[in-house]
Amino acid sequence: MEITSGMVQVTTADGAMRASLSRPTAGGRYPGVVVVQEAFGLNEHIKDVAARLAREGYVTLAPDLYYRQNNAVVGYDNLPEAIRLMMALSDDNIVKDMGAAISHLQQQPAVRADRIGVTGFCMGGRVTFLTACLNPAVKAGVPFYGGGIGSAAPGGKAPLDHAAALTGALLLFYGEKDGFISLDEVERVKTRLAELKKNAEVVVYPGADHGFFCNERASYHPASAADAWSRLLKFFEKHLKA
Repeated sequence: MEITSGMVQVTTADGAMRASLSRPTAGGRYPGVVVVQEAFGLNEHIKDVAARLAREGYVTLAPDLYYRQNNAVVGYDNLPEAIRLMMALSDDNIVKDMGAAISHLQQQPAVRADRIGVTGFCMGGRVTFLTACLNPAVKAGVPFYGGGIGSAAPGGKAPLDHAAALTGALLLFYGEKDGFISLDEVERVKTRLAELKKNAEVVVYPGADHGFFCNERASYHPASAADAWSRLLKFFEKHLKA
């Protein structure tokens, strides 16, 4: 499917947030999906994922959550700086910014405003989970290796603490060998969602590490990435297109 992509400005309470908007060129109305960055910023990998989804028949928006930090982007070899940037975010601002991104997407003439999904990677996986719980516009969320979903930050709540408010469906991906997310945490997330009887599935890929979906990282695991992409497409097809 042919698409068009470009940078846009999303209005937030704290100023303009840049974002990459991709959409099919063919006429009609499509479901919308917000694609959330890793801790490394709104880089070419995230823009590419958003474009790939657009080719599958979605209007996608990849917001730059680091707009308060001069739209910072760092390389995959600079984890300390990525962590510093990530830690400067607050959940309150994340919720507001994601709300603004979803509203911007819903206002696009080509978007079916009642069919909104979210997916994200690493930090963006956590943001995806949090947004799915706290924004009822989200019908389907797909967090990839979201760190800290089941662990509270100092003086705050874990995203998992908001899971009772979840109204949409979730598909969560983890790697068995993830050095940043313990299998104990994965089980805690899985157990809590089951206790709450939420429409959620947790998939753990044997032998896969953190970042297994990203073909620009040493941890790229092609078989797991391909399977996760196939599952994501079927999941969004069911919950956003059907």
